[in-house]
Amino acid sequence: MSSSLISISYGTFIGFAALALAMVLTPGPNMAYLVSRTICQGRSAGLISLGGVGVGFIVYVLLAAFGITALLFAVPLAYDALRLAGAAYLGCMAWNALKPGGQSPFQVRALPMDSPRRLFSMGFLTSLLNPKVAALYLSLLPQFIDPSIGNIFGQTVLLGMTQIFISLTVNSLIILMAGAVSAFLVGRPFWALVQRWLMGTVLAGLAIRMAIDTSRR
Repeated sequence: MSSSLISISYGTFIGFAALALAMVLTPGPNMAYLVSRTICQGRSAGLISLGGVGVGFIVYVLLAAFGITALLFAVPLAYDALRLAGAAYLGCMAWNALKPGGQSPFQVRALPMDSPRRLFSMGFLTSLLNPKVAALYLSLLPQFIDPSIGNIFGQTVLLGMTQIFISLTVNSLIILMAGAVSAFLVGRPFWALVQRWLMGTVLAGLAIRMAIDTSRR
């Protein structure tokens, strides 16, 4: 059995990339903070904050790589526990998006002007304290790791770096377009509702699929 990083199957890689994309497009603390910061203080402030968010992701990648490696070797039923926990969290996120009165991250909240150092540190803390990021790395990512091909640590790092690339790319585009998108959605509540329902439906589908998929026992 090869332990090479490239042993991860194409289908697994694409599946995780699709999940990472759905997660980053779903309203959460990181997106809400970056959008509000960008609109209140400008694109450069949003990008500096995003740098802090990215460092927070790296911390989670390392924690997941070491923690998941130890867990999967120590607990035979770890996959089932993590699978069900991940499905439950995705279902909770779907409900938060679909429930009456749910909010879009483009509904801006007022923020004070901050220095570049504080912008970076606040982005970092927002990322570390974001339950969506924690769930992604500790409950969802393990479902895409195949112990049979070896090198669990390497697989985790590769998938983690994939998530970071997708998240930073999408969030950079959101920062660059934050003002225009916010103005569009504020003036068109129907499209804000469509955005929430689209993301909620995607997450609900992922939650159901994960809950019923026992093929990796």
